[in-house]
Amino acid sequence: MTDLDNETARKTLGERLREAREYLGLKQEEVAAYLKLTRTALSGIETGQRRVEAIELTRLARLYRQSVGYLTGEEEQAALPPDVAHLARQAADLSQGDREELARFADYLRTRAKPGDG
Repeated sequence: MTDLDNETARKTLGERLREAREYLGLKQEEVAAYLKLTRTALSGIETGQRRVEAIELTRLARLYRQSVGYLTGEEEQAALPPDVAHLARQAADLSQGDREELARFADYLRTRAKPGDG
């Protein structure tokens, strides 16, 4: 890989990391504390100016609920419809118990849906 290829890969990774963080409504300070980094270091990662250690990338993938392959650009993720993405963002702020209750409610709605309801 050339230096230009490496720079492009770091920028792509940084963009995906920023998008994943923003999608979940997390602040840079929160993610930096999770990784035990400064906010400036996380900002450098998100702009492609700082390299990401393998352990950091694994922890970020777990936090952001994404695969490492998606974050590095090796895998694509199917885009969610806007209304579903909104629901996912809202659900991310719920407690674990509330998310479990939400999942039960979604299961209930699926079972009562009539054919052709869409």
